[in-house]
Amino acid sequence: MFFITYGGKDRRSGLILNIPLSSDQTSMEELSATLDYLLSIPSEKCKARGFTVIVDGRKSQWNTVKTVVLMLQNVIPPEVSLVCVVKPDEFWDKKVTHFCFWKEKDRLGFEVILVSANKLTRYIEPCQLTDDFGGSLDYDHSDWLNKRLVFEKFTKESTSLLDELSIINDADKSSSMDKDKSADCALLPSFDPETVLQTGHELLSELQQRRFNGSEGGGGGQGAWCPMEEELLAQPQVMKLLDSLREQYTRYQELCRQRNKRTQLDEIHAKVMQVVTWLQGPGSELLKTQQTIGDSIRSAQALQQRHEEIESQHSEWFAVYVELNQQIAALLSTGEEEEVAELKALQQQLSDVCYRQAAQLESRQNVLQAAQGFHSTTQELSQQLDGLLGMLCADVAPADGAAIQQNLKLLEEKLQTVEAGLTSLRQKGALLLEQTCSQPSWPLEETESPTTEQQDSVQHIQSVMEDMQLRKQRCEDMVDVRRLKMLQMVQLFKCEEDALQAVEWLSELLDALLKTHVRLGDDSQETRTMLDKHRKFVDVAQSTYDYGRQLLQATVVLCQSLRCTTRSSGDTLPRLNRVWKQFSVSAEERQQRLELALNFHTAAERVLQQERVEAESLDEVDSLGKTLLDRLTMPVIFPDGSEQFFGSPTDTAAAAEGVRERLLLVEERRLQLQEKLASE
Repeated sequence: MFFITYGGKDRRSGLILNIPLSSDQTSMEELSATLDYLLSIPSEKCKARGFTVIVDGRKSQWNTVKTVVLMLQNVIPPEVSLVCVVKPDEFWDKKVTHFCFWKEKDRLGFEVILVSANKLTRYIEPCQLTDDFGGSLDYDHSDWLNKRLVFEKFTKESTSLLDELSIINDADKSSSMDKDKSADCALLPSFDPETVLQTGHELLSELQQRRFNGSEGGGGGQGAWCPMEEELLAQPQVMKLLDSLREQYTRYQELCRQRNKRTQLDEIHAKVMQVVTWLQGPGSELLKTQQTIGDSIRSAQALQQRHEEIESQHSEWFAVYVELNQQIAALLSTGEEEEVAELKALQQQLSDVCYRQAAQLESRQNVLQAAQGFHSTTQELSQQLDGLLGMLCADVAPADGAAIQQNLKLLEEKLQTVEAGLTSLRQKGALLLEQTCSQPSWPLEETESPTTEQQDSVQHIQSVMEDMQLRKQRCEDMVDVRRLKMLQMVQLFKCEEDALQAVEWLSELLDALLKTHVRLGDDSQETRTMLDKHRKFVDVAQSTYDYGRQLLQATVVLCQSLRCTTRSSGDTLPRLNRVWKQFSVSAEERQQRLELALNFHTAAERVLQQERVEAESLDEVDSLGKTLLDRLTMPVIFPDGSEQFFGSPTDTAAAAEGVRERLLLVEERRLQLQEKLASE
């Protein structure tokens, strides 16, 4: 293996080529190609100063060295004047005598010198030799080679990139802005401009740093390495490439920005048209197929569920609308006048379609909500009417008047509930009719006449309200009949209750007559008063009896009107008559006793007050008194054969005692009269 170093300068400021040879077999073709490459790097001005070639043969065979030297005549340009062959110490002396290079100078075209490494400084300054030859030149061939490769890579890539960018930028001037997408492929250069620019800047910085270090080293003394001519020439070349590349890249970026903006506008336009097409097409068709309101709460709920699915589909497109609106708003702030006009037109079109579709969705939602409320109220009202009708159709068999009053109150409450339900139905029906008839029209419809579905919905709403009104009217008529019947039943129960009360009152009067009306009075005046009270007492009983008879007669009429059998009058009337007969017998007996007592007291008082009394008068008083006493001991015999005494035995005894006392007075009067007659 071999390599060629490229660095340093000879005494004429010419470049120095160092060809180190190794013990391995050297390929002349590779050596020739390498020399051609190295010799192509310097400028013509640099080449004019000539070259010095150092062939390091210390580690190689003489034949190889000779072959290399002979080969140089075909490679080295005429500017090469000296070839220094570094020989090993005392190794080639005998062989060199067989081939003298100085004799071949004319044929070779350059001078060849065999020299030891330590004597090479005779021809080249030590500061221009590396430490391999005892010099002080700080030269790193690997570093130089890497930088050279970087420079050549940058030059190649930047030149190619400049050509591509120039073609792209120039082609854009003559191309229209709305080409198909195949033209976009030309916008992608082979190399990344940012990477190439970064590489160029790094290379330029390195070259400038080496130049700066070389300048400082040149004035600092021996061993400092000055930048070679090709490196100094590379700096303006790199700078020129960078400037051109920046210029073309700036144009390219502007082109890409314009293309991106155009592409973004095209994408927005496509998305806007996609949204508009769907909303005006499938979206509108979905809504147009959903125009009915259903005929029940269940069907309305199914329609509501379907509408929510349609709303969900619209929500996805509305989300795209919001995103597009934001993108358009962002572009409006940075766009040009022509772009702003186009964007505003797209934004207006998109907004009009979306708001119109949203209004259709909202209107449909309002209709469905009103329909659910209408059907729900219809169902509730129908159930209320069914309940009221069931109550009206059921037989009324209450136990008493209070139950009838409660039933009547419940009936009135149900009727009021039905009335409130019908009022609510009318209100919700009117709202539903308004919502149905005021739905927004579709943009492409020529007329605003109601659709078939709307007409059917209006007829259905009106039919339902009319049907409910008729049902409610029928129930009201039945309620009126039932109310009258129940009021009659209340009156019937009231009459029966009052008739029973009359029986109770009459029984109480009979009981009072038999238990408390025992006294007969102590004189005629008192007895006469008691007789008047008794007559009044009998009149009260007569009125009670008559009232009871009238009530019982009313119950008969009411039962006939209600077409029901007499519930209690069949039992009450006999009771009333029985009590009345008992009372009549007792009252008659009481009146007779009072009349007998009045006759007794009147006769007794007359006998006791007259000075002259006939014996017949005394006998009459005595007879009346005994008759009265006998009458007090007799019971009252009722029509059914039962017996009842007036008062208790004590009360009877007290009444009898008063009669006996009066009889004793009469007897004393008799004795007085007898004594008077006897004295006469």
